[in-house]
Amino acid sequence: MLTSADLASITAFDGLPSETLAWLAAQGEVRDFAPGEEIFRPGDPAEYMTAILRGGMQFFSVRNGNREPAFRWEAGHVGGVLPYSRLREIKGYGVALGETRLYVLHRDKFPELERQSPELVQRLVALMSDRARLEARTQERDEKLRALGKLSAGLAHELNNPAAAIVRGAETLEHSLLRLPELLLELLRDCPDPASVAALTRLAAAPVPERAALSPLQRADQEDALAEWLEQQQVPEGYHLAPGLLEAGLGPEQLRPVVAALPAHARPVALAWLEGHLSIRRLVHDVQEAGSRISTLVSNVKTYSHMDRGQDFAPVDVHAGLDSTLNLLGFALRAKRVEVVRDYAPGLPPVPGQAGSLNQVWTNLLDNAIDALAAGGGGTITVRTRPEGGFVRVFIIDNGPGIAPDVLPRILEPFFTTKPPGEGSGLGLDIALRIVEQHGGKLDVQSAPGHTEFCVWLPVG
Repeated sequence: MLTSADLASITAFDGLPSETLAWLAAQGEVRDFAPGEEIFRPGDPAEYMTAILRGGMQFFSVRNGNREPAFRWEAGHVGGVLPYSRLREIKGYGVALGETRLYVLHRDKFPELERQSPELVQRLVALMSDRARLEARTQERDEKLRALGKLSAGLAHELNNPAAAIVRGAETLEHSLLRLPELLLELLRDCPDPASVAALTRLAAAPVPERAALSPLQRADQEDALAEWLEQQQVPEGYHLAPGLLEAGLGPEQLRPVVAALPAHARPVALAWLEGHLSIRRLVHDVQEAGSRISTLVSNVKTYSHMDRGQDFAPVDVHAGLDSTLNLLGFALRAKRVEVVRDYAPGLPPVPGQAGSLNQVWTNLLDNAIDALAAGGGGTITVRTRPEGGFVRVFIIDNGPGIAPDVLPRILEPFFTTKPPGEGSGLGLDIALRIVEQHGGKLDVQSAPGHTEFCVWLPVG
């Protein structure tokens, strides 16, 4: 038998008049659950205010078909449907923690409860507001973590390529450097003329000219022609040396005077040494390029997050933020073969703001644009900037299928998403909107098949 004393242990009911507690005891009911027993499951109607008298309840959300622990309620907690709540359907699982006893009150009793105890209704509404704020913060955190996860995956892939190139280049460099001393000894033994060796070393140290772009067939033809010429110069390993020599811009015309000055028996080792030296130069250049790529990526991350700046408003270079965000999303853009058009206005003024927060806006808008394009790829995203009056306008435009007319009016609402379950929380655009509004701006959207345009307005001063 439920008593007023039992209900007095509930935090939200503490200090209520005895007649209110007696009314709650008479109008509600008690339900008992064994340890691990399901209290509710997804799809169940949301009909009851629930207070935990004993035990507890673990709530599980459902993502990608899997249960994930979300939060737990201990004895004394009030949850479930509260007055003025619009919740109609339960979205997750509730499981009893130990021997659990619940007090439940059907939502049909809420109008009478409001007449009976406005004070309790006010407490419950405050609880509901706190719960909504907590859920919004949790969802916002999850949305940011999802975006961070996508950026991290792309960044890891971007870093892997140059890092692997450095490892491969270092291994090949070691092999080539170990071979060079032996070739040098053979060269000095077979070619005692200092003038011939000097001409060879000058060629080895000469700047490598820019080479015209060649098709694979044209390149193969040039390699065959050089290999045949080398064989005519009594260099039997010409087919092994030709690719490396051509890569350094050396053909018969450049090699002829040097080869002519060498004794015939010294030519094979001389050109092998030359090709080995040029290969090392090329490998060093490749390692430098890969290292520079890593340095650029790290710089992009720093620019994106502005780790060296505080959270106060400061002049923000919009183009720098857009570029760093596009660079960090490079893997996702290439994976879907998306063409990016940068249509930047020259001399765009800086805007006062938080660079990291604005970069979160560009991330959410660009991420949505990428997702909107067909899985097969081939779409185009245009990033456009324009000054207008006292504002800077930033456009993110994609040529995807567009947003359905019945969806467009709700696209900026929190928790509204058109993505499949588990792929979006419906907070990406809401976060972007709130950040833009915090900067004194606004976010517009218009869409038609083949043209979806998000426009961010940011005040200049």
